[in-house]
Amino acid sequence: MDKTIGDYLKKNRTRYLEQVKEFLSIPSISSDSSHKPEVRQAAAWLANDLKNGGFEHVRIFETAGHPVVYGDFLKAKGKPTVLCYGHYDVQPVDPIDQWATDPFQPVIKDDIIYGRGTSDDKGQVFMLAKMAESILAVHGDLPVNIKFCFEGEEEIGSPHLDDFVDKHLDLLKADVLLVSDTTMIGLDQPAVCYGLRGLCGLEVRLRGPKGDLHSGVYGGAVQNPLHAIVELLATLHDRKGRVTVAGFYDRVRPLSDDEKAICDKLSDDNALKKELDVDALYGEAGYSTMARIWARPTLELNGVFGGFEGEGLKTVIPSTATAKITCRLVPDQDPAEIGALLNIHFQKHLPAGVKLDFRLMDHAEPFIMPADHPALKAAYQALEEAYRVQPILSRQGGSVPIVNTFHNKLGVAPILMGFGLDSENFHAPNEHFHLVNFDRGLQALVSFLHHLPEHMH
Repeated sequence: MDKTIGDYLKKNRTRYLEQVKEFLSIPSISSDSSHKPEVRQAAAWLANDLKNGGFEHVRIFETAGHPVVYGDFLKAKGKPTVLCYGHYDVQPVDPIDQWATDPFQPVIKDDIIYGRGTSDDKGQVFMLAKMAESILAVHGDLPVNIKFCFEGEEEIGSPHLDDFVDKHLDLLKADVLLVSDTTMIGLDQPAVCYGLRGLCGLEVRLRGPKGDLHSGVYGGAVQNPLHAIVELLATLHDRKGRVTVAGFYDRVRPLSDDEKAICDKLSDDNALKKELDVDALYGEAGYSTMARIWARPTLELNGVFGGFEGEGLKTVIPSTATAKITCRLVPDQDPAEIGALLNIHFQKHLPAGVKLDFRLMDHAEPFIMPADHPALKAAYQALEEAYRVQPILSRQGGSVPIVNTFHNKLGVAPILMGFGLDSENFHAPNEHFHLVNFDRGLQALVSFLHHLPEHMH
């Protein structure tokens, strides 16, 4: 990396960390309507930061939900255009009593910053902005053309982003999509991600009697919806961790020998058991742990509830029982097809005495790109320089639905170069981000912008 920019980053580190604390302190929880003003406040903060950083055409675009922040700097004639995507909304903080610090009063301790959004994704959005700002501050121009598109609805499934992209295809046109919303393999092991799992989310509700019943008066005469849902959910897997829904695996793209070897090499089951405090790992038989996470589909129960949950006993037969389910999908599975197969499965195995309400929710297509793409090579080179180790070409178990949105509608090559760690508690209490990856990540991002024109000429 250019030494003058490296010096600039060191000199401005304290100022940048004060700025990111300010950004993180805004409770931009997109799923909670009571926080709508704060989501807007975070958008305004980000737009103002881009303006102060020297970017042009900065604008807050309204959508039917939370706004999109845009800005650009387009003066590198004949060079590639990089569209930087991230999200400034965050997850809820429940359970609040499990946080050691206030989730919206960021604290730095032992070179780790704690707070909601530090890792996912406000801290990394901030890095994307500072990546380009620092080059502009030192050189007055950029080695590529830059566009920023930061949304406020990723944590609720980006319901209005497709429509926004459709309406602004020319504005967002680019060669490469740069996303920092994925994780590294470990603290000192960066990764360039070329594949993501998709998602099919749904809610299943069983309706029994018209209201809760006294279990003494009616017990033994009617179906208990809680019993029925337990019986129904038990039909979803066999004892070897395989999903038993007919057709679920029909379109799954098998792992190549190279991919399988990388997954086998990276699977450290003892370390994972220790990290998660479990005495055994569990998953589909016949695959290593990393293969299960990166390249095999899953069906998970996210919540099962109904009936009385208060202190003591209440002798009722509940009138309803509900399960929330998400399936992580791999190439070439189709979320809509998987949803339809699940509906058929539930209808087929429905116990007597209850009615089924089946509702599809969030969905995202899986994504994969060629591992030898020139933009991936630029990212690989940049990470190698910043971390002084060879990066790993990886897939990831999570879903970033917008990758397909931008890829399909704009034809951009997605580069998923994130600097979070799986252990940093995003979506959980005590979310945090290691500042060593703030420093090295900024260096890698700056280098990426410089190397990209060499590889995409």
